[in-house]
Amino acid sequence: MGNQIPTEILEAVRRIEIRTRRLVQEVFSGEYHSVFKGTGMEFREVREYVPGDDVRTIDWNVTARTDDPFVKLFEEERELTVMLAVDMSRSGWFGTQGSSKVEMAAELCGVLAFSAIANKDKVGLLLFSDRVEKFIPPAKGKSHVLRLIRELLTFVPEGRGTSIKAPLELLGSVLKRKSTVFLVSDFWDNGFGTRLSVLARKHDLVAVRVRDPRETAIPAVGLVNWIDAETGEEALVDTSSAASRRILASRAAVHDEELERLLASRGVDLVEVSTAESYVEPLRKFFLAREGHRGRGRGKR
Repeated sequence: MGNQIPTEILEAVRRIEIRTRRLVQEVFSGEYHSVFKGTGMEFREVREYVPGDDVRTIDWNVTARTDDPFVKLFEEERELTVMLAVDMSRSGWFGTQGSSKVEMAAELCGVLAFSAIANKDKVGLLLFSDRVEKFIPPAKGKSHVLRLIRELLTFVPEGRGTSIKAPLELLGSVLKRKSTVFLVSDFWDNGFGTRLSVLARKHDLVAVRVRDPRETAIPAVGLVNWIDAETGEEALVDTSSAASRRILASRAAVHDEELERLLASRGVDLVEVSTAESYVEPLRKFFLAREGHRGRGRGKR
């Protein structure tokens, strides 16, 4: 008999389900559908030829049997595969605004997952730290999405650090058809540019950076015992010193600029969300911007 899921986790999953399904129905369903198109065309039916039809669509087998010309009708192949690759390293459990980065990621992924299944797409989950921790193959259905949310809320990683290269490498080998990959992380890592390029060439890759305000703006609260969640290293930082605060802010700004330059050079969209604010508006702006780019012929890399 398996371990019973704690009541508080079931309640948390239920809260996320109610909130995210409402958002999908009221806000994101139509935008998701218009932005993430199918990957090809599939045959639907035949009908009689009428002047003006493309002669290349004539179904010669049916035409030969009936002695009347018929053409094939096609429709867009809707089904997509959506992969949610989520950073579960120790830095993800940081949060000063009421929720951690991982909790924010869980709810945001709930919106994306429910949007996917509402459009008959499959959705899968990959959890990583300094290694790939868990891979759940893409599938459809509400129960599957609820399982993904439970995993996001309860999974305890073995690794402490972050390796974005690891999930990119695995996804590059297991995803055979073109898929949409949401890479959700705080991106405190480097050295993954090559793998990012390889995956972005074959798949639609979207980076979702989840941040907490205290990672970039340190308040003046005196001496603070600063602990790196991923390495365990400790340092005493004098936050009342303007110079110390500038150094920390500068480090974050340089890292941000390097990441944004890398993503832009690879044609990877970036969605920014913060634990201090709702993710709804950043996600909606992303959908609207993506739809606008598509209308101008986006995707010709």
